Amino acid sequence: MLITNAKIVTWEQPNRILNGQAVFITDGKITEIGDQKQMRDEHPDAEILDAGGQYLMPGLICSHTHFYGAFSRGLAIPTDPPDSFPQILEKLWWPLDKSLTLEDVRYCALVCMVDAIKHGTTTLFDHHASPNAIEGSLDVIADAALQTGVRASLCYEVTDRNGEAQAYEGIRENLRFIERVKRDNDGGKLAATFGLHASLTLTDKTLEESRKAIPEGAGFHIHIAEHPADEYDSMGKTGMRVVDRLKAHDILGPRSIAVHCVHIDAREIAELAETKTWVSHQPRSNMNNAVGLPRVEEMLRFGIPVVLGNDGFSNTMWEEWKTAYLAHKLVHLDPRRMNGMDIVEMGVYNNAALANSFFDHAGVGCVEAGKEADLILVDYHPITEMNEGNLPWHILFGFYESMVTTTIVQGKVLMKDRKLVGLDEKEIAENATRVSRDVWKRYRTLF
Repeated sequence: MLITNAKIVTWEQPNRILNGQAVFITDGKITEIGDQKQMRDEHPDAEILDAGGQYLMPGLICSHTHFYGAFSRGLAIPTDPPDSFPQILEKLWWPLDKSLTLEDVRYCALVCMVDAIKHGTTTLFDHHASPNAIEGSLDVIADAALQTGVRASLCYEVTDRNGEAQAYEGIRENLRFIERVKRDNDGGKLAATFGLHASLTLTDKTLEESRKAIPEGAGFHIHIAEHPADEYDSMGKTGMRVVDRLKAHDILGPRSIAVHCVHIDAREIAELAETKTWVSHQPRSNMNNAVGLPRVEEMLRFGIPVVLGNDGFSNTMWEEWKTAYLAHKLVHLDPRRMNGMDIVEMGVYNNAALANSFFDHAGVGCVEAGKEADLILVDYHPITEMNEGNLPWHILFGFYESMVTTTIVQGKVLMKDRKLVGLDEKEIAENATRVSRDVWKRYRTLF
């Protein structure tokens, strides 16, 4: 395939915006970028994708999400509203995840992946929970990813909140899926981590068993200090703060993702930096749960690779960028905070580095010869000059998810001119609506 008539945002370091160039794709990879006329002459038999003057960019990446939360949209909690994040867990998320069957898990994943394709998000790191449908749940999600064509890193959330038996079942599900990914190539579109819920729902015994069980080279994916309750629980149980506790159990490291980290202290930040642990930031979720915001700029200065996720919100990652840009200014009462280049560091370069460290032989996040052809077309018409220096602010103040017209993963077109290719969105939505009714009924019986 030859993509022509595009303005190419390469997201190299330093970034370039190329005009008059075409991109040639073979076997799912970008094999050549060059003069458009010359490329047409060199590849006369190539399928032509005419971008019509749109911007061609790497697909967006989400470092942390929860497909299983899809059916929370519009769900009424049948008690008094939660007044804190621990109550949100107890009244919303924990009863909801207990209400899911494997069929529900499938449609939760499908609707989220359709949402991702429509909004240009091509790689997602999911953190799954379905306590009454654990075994095989990651295969169900993986099959949905292979059906839709997105890249997905999957794990199951191990927790002790439902008893020791389910904790061990969660461990087994993680191990089984990690081995599947190692064994089966699946076209390079699947990856795996070892999921843990959070320190406050994990015993030392389960942490020890998880550490013993995890295969060489795999890493953990865990929520850390989203609310002060996590820190107080850890200190009460062990005399250590959460990061200290997890470090003692050898949970941290360059293959592990620490999610949120809102209420960690300076020493914990230093420990995350020392262990080269990834930290995933979800500003929309932090605001919705009223838990505060992490000290992201300090983390970046410490050298922590901070990445951006959405924690189950819509897969419109530019909205996450915009929220991060604005929320940190507000919370600090300082318009100088959270520079647009910090957003790009997290949302582009760090997210790409995270994806490339988990997906074997993948090179995503950059339009460059030899990289994976995970690309989007964006129908943006700047009203002021746009160049490499001010591009972040054009995205923050001018780009909208509705401007994504075409989504490509590994050279395969998943959406063209805003129409999904090979997927029946209406059928998926109708089936999701059907199964979600029963999910809501089961949810209400738990009160």
